[in-house]
Amino acid sequence: MSFQRLVMLIFFLQPIAFGSWLPRIPDVQAKLGMGPADLAIALLGLPIGTLMTLPFAGRLVAKIGGRATIIYGFVAFLAVASLPAFADSMTTLFFTLMILGVTLSTLELGLNVEADRAEKTTGLMIMSRCHGFWSLGIMAGSLLGVGAAALHLPANWSLALIALLVLPIALFVSARLPLGPDPAAETSHAKSAPFKLPSAALLGICAFTFGITMTEGAIADWSAVYLRDVLFATGALTGLGYSVFACLVATGRFGGDYMKSRFGAVVIARVCGCASLTGMVIVLLAPNTAVALIGFAAIGVGVSVGFPLAVTASASLTDRPAASSVAILTFIALSGFLVGPPAIGFVAEAFGLRVGLGILLIPLAVSLLFTRMLIPSAAGDASSVVSDKAA
Repeated sequence: MSFQRLVMLIFFLQPIAFGSWLPRIPDVQAKLGMGPADLAIALLGLPIGTLMTLPFAGRLVAKIGGRATIIYGFVAFLAVASLPAFADSMTTLFFTLMILGVTLSTLELGLNVEADRAEKTTGLMIMSRCHGFWSLGIMAGSLLGVGAAALHLPANWSLALIALLVLPIALFVSARLPLGPDPAAETSHAKSAPFKLPSAALLGICAFTFGITMTEGAIADWSAVYLRDVLFATGALTGLGYSVFACLVATGRFGGDYMKSRFGAVVIARVCGCASLTGMVIVLLAPNTAVALIGFAAIGVGVSVGFPLAVTASASLTDRPAASSVAILTFIALSGFLVGPPAIGFVAEAFGLRVGLGILLIPLAVSLLFTRMLIPSAAGDASSVVSDKAA
Protein backbone atom coordinates (compact mmCIF):
# COMPACT_ATOMS: atom_id res chain seq x y z
CA MET A 1 0.00 0.00 0.00
CA SER A 2 1.31 3.45 -0.90
CA PHE A 3 2.42 6.00 1.68
CA GLN A 4 -0.58 8.24 0.95
CA ARG A 5 -3.11 5.44 1.34
CA LEU A 6 -1.54 4.28 4.59
CA VAL A 7 -1.86 7.79 6.01
CA MET A 8 -5.47 8.09 4.83
CA LEU A 9 -6.32 4.73 6.41
CA ILE A 10 -4.78 5.82 9.71
CA PHE A 11 -6.81 9.04 9.59
CA PHE A 12 -9.90 6.86 9.21
CA LEU A 13 -9.01 4.52 12.09
CA GLN A 14 -7.98 7.18 14.62
CA PRO A 15 -11.39 8.75 15.46
CA ILE A 16 -13.52 5.58 15.48
CA ALA A 17 -13.26 5.04 19.23
CA PHE A 18 -13.82 8.73 19.99
CA GLY A 19 -16.77 8.86 17.58
CA SER A 20 -18.44 5.94 19.36
CA TRP A 21 -18.32 7.95 22.59
CA LEU A 22 -20.24 10.94 21.22
CA PRO A 23 -23.73 9.33 20.93
CA ARG A 24 -23.36 7.91 24.43
CA ILE A 25 -22.84 11.30 26.11
CA PRO A 26 -26.57 11.63 26.92
CA ASP A 27 -26.50 8.16 28.53
CA VAL A 28 -23.55 9.07 30.73
CA GLN A 29 -25.16 12.43 31.56
CA ALA A 30 -28.37 10.71 32.61
CA LYS A 31 -26.53 8.04 34.60
CA LEU A 32 -24.65 10.68 36.58
CA GLY A 33 -27.69 12.96 36.94
CA MET A 34 -25.93 16.03 35.52
CA GLY A 35 -27.55 19.18 34.17
CA PRO A 36 -26.15 21.17 31.20
CA ALA A 37 -23.77 23.21 33.39
CA ASP A 38 -22.45 20.11 35.17
CA LEU A 39 -21.89 18.40 31.83
CA ALA A 40 -20.19 21.54 30.50
CA ILE A 41 -17.76 21.55 33.43
CA ALA A 42 -17.01 17.86 32.93
CA LEU A 43 -16.46 18.37 29.20
CA LEU A 44 -13.82 21.00 30.00
CA GLY A 45 -11.52 18.12 30.92
CA LEU A 46 -10.92 17.32 27.25
CA PRO A 47 -9.75 20.80 26.13
CA ILE A 48 -7.72 21.27 29.31
CA GLY A 49 -5.92 17.99 28.75
CA THR A 50 -5.35 18.84 25.10
CA LEU A 51 -4.11 22.39 25.52
CA MET A 52 -1.80 21.60 28.43
CA THR A 53 -0.23 18.81 26.36
CA LEU A 54 0.30 20.45 22.97
CA PRO A 55 3.57 22.28 23.82
CA PHE A 56 5.11 19.07 25.13
CA ALA A 57 3.56 16.96 22.37
CA GLY A 58 5.24 19.15 19.78
CA ARG A 59 8.64 18.47 21.34
CA LEU A 60 7.87 14.76 21.54
CA VAL A 61 6.94 14.55 17.86
CA ALA A 62 10.07 16.51 16.96
CA LYS A 63 12.18 14.11 19.00
CA ILE A 64 10.80 10.71 17.93
CA GLY A 65 9.05 11.55 14.65
CA GLY A 66 5.46 11.27 13.45
CA ARG A 67 5.55 7.52 12.78
CA ALA A 68 6.65 6.58 16.30
CA THR A 69 4.21 9.10 17.78
CA ILE A 70 1.35 7.43 15.91
CA ILE A 71 2.32 3.91 17.01
CA TYR A 72 2.75 4.76 20.70
CA GLY A 73 -0.11 7.23 20.54
CA PHE A 74 -2.59 4.61 19.39
CA VAL A 75 -1.68 2.37 22.33
CA ALA A 76 -2.12 5.17 24.87
CA PHE A 77 -5.24 6.66 23.28
CA LEU A 78 -7.17 3.42 22.82
CA ALA A 79 -6.20 2.27 26.32
CA VAL A 80 -8.08 5.23 27.83
CA ALA A 81 -10.74 5.84 25.13
CA SER A 82 -13.54 4.15 27.12
CA LEU A 83 -12.66 5.58 30.55
CA PRO A 84 -15.17 8.48 30.42
CA ALA A 85 -18.02 5.98 30.07
CA PHE A 86 -16.89 4.31 33.31
CA ALA A 87 -17.07 7.58 35.27
CA ASP A 88 -19.14 7.48 38.46
CA SER A 89 -19.20 11.22 39.16
CA MET A 90 -18.76 14.59 37.47
CA THR A 91 -15.24 14.81 38.88
CA THR A 92 -14.27 11.41 37.55
CA LEU A 93 -15.71 12.27 34.15
CA PHE A 94 -13.68 15.49 34.09
CA PHE A 95 -10.37 13.78 34.84
CA THR A 96 -10.94 10.83 32.51
CA LEU A 97 -11.72 13.28 29.70
CA MET A 98 -8.57 15.22 30.57
CA ILE A 99 -6.51 12.03 30.24
CA LEU A 100 -8.25 11.33 26.96
CA GLY A 101 -7.37 14.84 25.76
CA VAL A 102 -3.68 14.29 26.55
CA THR A 103 -3.50 11.17 24.39
CA LEU A 104 -5.83 12.47 21.67
CA SER A 105 -3.88 15.67 21.03
CA THR A 106 -0.56 13.85 20.83
CA LEU A 107 -1.86 11.24 18.40
CA GLU A 108 -3.57 13.80 16.15
CA LEU A 109 -0.43 15.93 16.01
CA GLY A 110 1.50 12.87 14.85
CA LEU A 111 -1.12 12.22 12.17
CA ASN A 112 -0.87 15.74 10.74
CA VAL A 113 2.93 15.57 10.74
CA GLU A 114 2.82 12.32 8.76
CA ALA A 115 0.26 13.74 6.32
CA ASP A 116 2.55 16.71 5.72
CA ARG A 117 5.51 14.35 5.23
CA ALA A 118 3.50 12.27 2.75
CA GLU A 119 2.69 15.40 0.73
CA LYS A 120 6.31 16.49 0.62
CA THR A 121 7.59 12.99 -0.16
CA THR A 122 5.15 12.19 -2.97
CA GLY A 123 4.39 15.66 -4.29
CA LEU A 124 0.63 15.01 -4.06
CA MET A 125 -1.78 17.09 -1.99
CA ILE A 126 -3.72 14.73 0.29
CA MET A 127 -4.49 16.85 3.35
CA SER A 128 -8.14 17.46 2.42
CA ARG A 129 -8.72 13.78 1.65
CA CYS A 130 -7.00 12.77 4.89
CA HIS A 131 -9.45 14.88 6.85
CA GLY A 132 -12.23 13.45 4.72
CA PHE A 133 -11.24 9.97 5.88
CA TRP A 134 -11.08 11.31 9.45
CA SER A 135 -14.68 12.44 9.05
CA LEU A 136 -15.64 9.01 7.73
CA GLY A 137 -13.94 7.45 10.72
CA ILE A 138 -15.73 9.56 13.29
CA MET A 139 -19.01 8.98 11.42
CA ALA A 140 -18.39 5.22 11.51
CA GLY A 141 -17.63 5.45 15.21
CA SER A 142 -20.77 7.44 15.88
CA LEU A 143 -22.86 4.87 14.00
CA LEU A 144 -21.30 2.12 16.11
CA GLY A 145 -22.28 4.13 19.18
CA VAL A 146 -25.82 4.56 17.85
CA GLY A 147 -26.04 0.83 17.16
CA ALA A 148 -24.83 -0.03 20.64
CA ALA A 149 -27.41 2.34 22.13
CA ALA A 150 -30.16 0.79 19.99
CA LEU A 151 -29.19 -2.64 21.32
CA HIS A 152 -29.22 -1.24 24.87
CA LEU A 153 -25.59 -2.22 25.39
CA PRO A 154 -23.84 -0.52 28.33
CA ALA A 155 -21.86 2.49 27.15
CA ASN A 156 -18.71 1.58 29.08
CA TRP A 157 -18.21 -2.00 27.88
CA SER A 158 -19.32 -1.32 24.31
CA LEU A 159 -16.77 1.52 24.03
CA ALA A 160 -14.06 -0.68 25.51
CA LEU A 161 -14.85 -3.41 22.98
CA ILE A 162 -14.67 -0.99 20.05
CA ALA A 163 -11.29 0.33 21.22
CA LEU A 164 -10.00 -3.22 21.64
CA LEU A 165 -11.05 -4.14 18.10
CA VAL A 166 -9.46 -1.04 16.56
CA LEU A 167 -6.10 -1.37 18.35
CA PRO A 168 -4.50 -4.31 16.46
CA ILE A 169 -5.62 -2.95 13.08
CA ALA A 170 -4.26 0.52 13.88
CA LEU A 171 -0.91 -0.87 15.06
CA PHE A 172 -0.57 -3.10 12.00
CA VAL A 173 -1.20 -0.22 9.59
CA SER A 174 0.96 2.27 11.53
CA ALA A 175 3.92 -0.11 11.60
CA ARG A 176 3.88 -0.17 7.78
CA LEU A 177 4.51 3.57 7.51
CA PRO A 178 7.92 4.24 5.92
CA LEU A 179 10.69 5.45 8.16
CA GLY A 180 11.29 9.19 7.98
CA PRO A 181 14.40 11.36 8.32
CA ASP A 182 16.38 11.39 11.54
CA PRO A 183 14.15 13.22 14.10
CA ALA A 184 17.23 14.39 16.01
CA ALA A 185 18.52 16.28 12.97
CA GLU A 186 15.09 17.84 12.45
CA THR A 187 14.99 18.90 16.11
CA SER A 188 18.45 20.45 15.92
CA HIS A 189 17.45 22.47 12.87
CA ALA A 190 14.20 23.59 14.53
CA LYS A 191 16.02 24.84 17.62
CA SER A 192 18.14 27.16 15.49
CA ALA A 193 15.09 28.93 14.04
CA PRO A 194 14.29 32.24 15.76
CA PHE A 195 10.91 32.77 17.39
CA LYS A 196 8.49 34.99 15.49
CA LEU A 197 5.04 36.23 16.40
CA PRO A 198 2.25 35.14 14.03
CA SER A 199 1.63 37.55 11.17
CA ALA A 200 -1.66 39.37 10.66
CA ALA A 201 -2.40 37.09 7.71
CA LEU A 202 -1.92 33.96 9.82
CA LEU A 203 -4.04 35.39 12.63
CA GLY A 204 -6.80 36.11 10.10
CA ILE A 205 -6.69 32.53 8.85
CA CYS A 206 -6.84 31.33 12.46
CA ALA A 207 -9.88 33.55 13.09
CA PHE A 208 -11.59 31.96 10.09
CA THR A 209 -10.75 28.48 11.35
CA PHE A 210 -11.79 28.99 14.97
CA GLY A 211 -15.49 29.43 14.17
CA ILE A 212 -15.46 26.38 11.91
CA THR A 213 -13.86 24.04 14.43
CA MET A 214 -15.85 25.46 17.33
CA THR A 215 -19.00 24.46 15.46
CA GLU A 216 -17.61 20.99 14.73
CA GLY A 217 -16.87 20.41 18.40
CA ALA A 218 -20.25 21.74 19.50
CA ILE A 219 -22.20 19.52 17.10
CA ALA A 220 -20.14 16.54 18.22
CA ASP A 221 -20.91 16.97 21.90
CA TRP A 222 -24.38 18.54 21.91
CA SER A 223 -26.31 17.28 18.86
CA ALA A 224 -27.48 14.10 20.60
CA VAL A 225 -28.44 16.00 23.76
CA TYR A 226 -30.26 18.64 21.66
CA LEU A 227 -32.32 16.05 19.80
CA ARG A 228 -33.21 14.31 23.06
CA ASP A 229 -33.96 17.29 25.31
CA VAL A 230 -35.32 19.86 22.87
CA LEU A 231 -36.97 17.76 20.15
CA PHE A 232 -37.69 14.73 22.36
CA ALA A 233 -36.00 12.15 20.14
CA THR A 234 -35.56 8.74 21.75
CA GLY A 235 -33.26 5.76 21.43
CA ALA A 236 -30.96 5.59 18.44
CA LEU A 237 -32.53 8.71 16.90
CA THR A 238 -30.62 10.89 19.36
CA GLY A 239 -27.32 9.96 17.73
CA LEU A 240 -28.43 10.43 14.12
CA GLY A 241 -27.84 14.19 14.16
CA TYR A 242 -24.10 13.80 14.46
CA SER A 243 -24.00 10.84 12.05
CA VAL A 244 -25.71 12.93 9.34
CA PHE A 245 -23.44 15.88 10.11
CA ALA A 246 -20.26 13.77 9.91
CA CYS A 247 -21.41 12.11 6.67
CA LEU A 248 -21.84 15.49 4.95
CA VAL A 249 -18.53 16.76 6.34
CA ALA A 250 -16.78 13.76 4.77
CA THR A 251 -18.62 14.24 1.47
CA GLY A 252 -17.65 17.89 1.31
CA ARG A 253 -14.01 17.15 2.05
CA PHE A 254 -13.70 14.50 -0.63
CA GLY A 255 -15.01 16.97 -3.18
CA GLY A 256 -13.11 19.92 -1.75
CA ASP A 257 -10.00 19.68 -3.95
CA TYR A 258 -12.05 19.60 -7.16
CA MET A 259 -14.33 22.45 -6.10
CA LYS A 260 -11.36 24.57 -5.06
CA SER A 261 -9.62 24.09 -8.41
CA ARG A 262 -12.84 25.02 -10.23
CA PHE A 263 -14.09 28.00 -8.22
CA GLY A 264 -11.26 29.07 -5.91
CA ALA A 265 -10.81 28.86 -2.15
CA VAL A 266 -12.56 32.10 -1.21
CA VAL A 267 -15.72 31.42 -3.25
CA ILE A 268 -16.03 27.91 -1.85
CA ALA A 269 -15.43 29.15 1.70
CA ARG A 270 -18.13 31.82 1.35
CA VAL A 271 -20.70 29.42 -0.10
CA CYS A 272 -19.95 26.93 2.67
CA GLY A 273 -20.11 29.69 5.27
CA CYS A 274 -23.60 30.64 4.12
CA ALA A 275 -24.61 26.97 4.18
CA SER A 276 -23.43 26.54 7.78
CA LEU A 277 -25.28 29.65 8.95
CA THR A 278 -28.45 28.55 7.16
CA GLY A 279 -28.18 25.07 8.61
CA MET A 280 -27.74 26.42 12.12
CA VAL A 281 -30.88 28.55 11.77
CA ILE A 282 -32.80 25.48 10.57
CA VAL A 283 -31.64 23.47 13.60
CA LEU A 284 -32.54 26.25 16.02
CA LEU A 285 -36.03 26.68 14.53
CA ALA A 286 -36.69 23.00 13.80
CA PRO A 287 -40.10 21.77 15.05
CA ASN A 288 -39.08 18.10 14.90
CA THR A 289 -36.15 15.74 14.48
CA ALA A 290 -36.53 15.32 10.70
CA VAL A 291 -36.16 19.05 10.05
CA ALA A 292 -33.25 19.28 12.48
CA LEU A 293 -31.43 16.52 10.56
CA ILE A 294 -31.68 18.67 7.41
CA GLY A 295 -30.08 21.49 9.35
CA PHE A 296 -27.28 19.28 10.66
CA ALA A 297 -26.64 18.14 7.07
CA ALA A 298 -26.32 21.76 5.88
CA ILE A 299 -23.95 22.58 8.74
CA GLY A 300 -21.85 19.56 7.80
CA VAL A 301 -21.48 20.79 4.22
CA GLY A 302 -20.74 24.27 5.50
CA VAL A 303 -17.85 23.37 7.79
CA SER A 304 -16.45 20.52 5.68
CA VAL A 305 -13.65 22.23 3.78
CA GLY A 306 -12.84 25.01 6.24
CA PHE A 307 -9.85 23.45 7.96
CA PRO A 308 -8.23 21.94 4.82
CA LEU A 309 -8.54 25.30 3.05
CA ALA A 310 -6.99 27.03 6.05
CA VAL A 311 -4.07 24.56 6.09
CA THR A 312 -3.30 25.32 2.45
CA ALA A 313 -3.57 29.07 2.99
CA SER A 314 -1.37 29.07 6.10
CA ALA A 315 1.26 26.84 4.45
CA SER A 316 1.48 29.30 1.53
CA LEU A 317 2.56 32.18 3.80
CA THR A 318 6.21 33.10 3.35
CA ASP A 319 6.97 34.85 6.65
CA ARG A 320 7.83 31.58 8.45
CA PRO A 321 8.31 27.88 7.63
CA ALA A 322 5.11 26.21 6.45
CA ALA A 323 5.24 23.64 9.26
CA SER A 324 5.37 26.41 11.86
CA SER A 325 2.32 28.17 10.39
CA VAL A 326 0.35 24.93 10.22
CA ALA A 327 1.30 24.10 13.81
CA ILE A 328 -0.10 27.44 15.04
CA LEU A 329 -3.23 26.93 12.96
CA THR A 330 -3.70 23.42 14.38
CA PHE A 331 -3.43 24.74 17.92
CA ILE A 332 -6.14 27.35 17.28
CA ALA A 333 -8.31 24.80 15.46
CA LEU A 334 -8.14 22.33 18.34
CA SER A 335 -8.88 25.14 20.77
CA GLY A 336 -12.07 25.98 18.89
CA PHE A 337 -13.09 22.33 18.64
CA LEU A 338 -12.68 21.77 22.36
CA VAL A 339 -13.75 25.12 23.85
CA GLY A 340 -17.10 25.31 22.05
CA PRO A 341 -18.93 22.49 23.88
CA PRO A 342 -18.33 23.76 27.44
CA ALA A 343 -19.27 27.33 26.43
CA ILE A 344 -22.57 26.10 25.03
CA GLY A 345 -23.26 24.14 28.21
CA PHE A 346 -22.91 27.21 30.43
CA VAL A 347 -25.23 29.25 28.22
CA ALA A 348 -27.71 26.37 28.00
CA GLU A 349 -27.88 26.08 31.77
CA ALA A 350 -29.10 29.67 32.01
CA PHE A 351 -31.14 30.12 28.83
CA GLY A 352 -31.83 26.67 27.38
CA LEU A 353 -30.10 24.56 24.77
CA ARG A 354 -31.63 26.36 21.78
CA VAL A 355 -29.99 29.59 22.92
CA GLY A 356 -26.82 27.68 23.80
CA LEU A 357 -26.45 26.35 20.27
CA GLY A 358 -27.52 29.75 18.96
CA ILE A 359 -24.25 31.33 20.12
CA LEU A 360 -22.55 29.42 17.29
CA LEU A 361 -24.08 31.92 14.86
CA ILE A 362 -21.54 34.49 16.09
CA PRO A 363 -18.29 32.56 15.40
CA LEU A 364 -19.74 31.26 12.12
CA ALA A 365 -20.43 34.84 11.04
CA VAL A 366 -16.86 35.81 12.01
CA SER A 367 -15.53 32.92 9.92
CA LEU A 368 -17.55 34.16 6.95
CA LEU A 369 -16.06 37.63 7.35
CA PHE A 370 -12.49 36.25 7.34
CA THR A 371 -12.84 34.09 4.21
CA ARG A 372 -10.87 36.71 2.28
CA MET A 373 -7.79 35.64 4.26
CA LEU A 374 -7.75 32.34 2.36
CA ILE A 375 -6.25 33.94 -0.76
CA PRO A 376 -2.82 32.24 -0.90
CA SER A 377 0.43 33.99 -1.64
CA ALA A 378 1.62 33.95 -5.22
CA ALA A 379 4.25 31.28 -4.59
CA GLY A 380 1.93 29.17 -2.51
CA ASP A 381 -0.85 29.46 -5.08
CA ALA A 382 1.42 28.28 -7.86
CA SER A 383 2.57 25.23 -5.95
CA SER A 384 -1.01 24.51 -4.97
CA VAL A 385 -2.15 24.50 -8.59
CA VAL A 386 0.68 22.15 -9.58
CA SER A 387 -0.13 19.82 -6.68
CA ASP A 388 -3.85 19.82 -7.50
CA LYS A 389 -3.12 18.81 -11.09
CA ALA A 390 -0.73 16.08 -9.94
CA ALA A 391 -3.33 14.73 -7.53
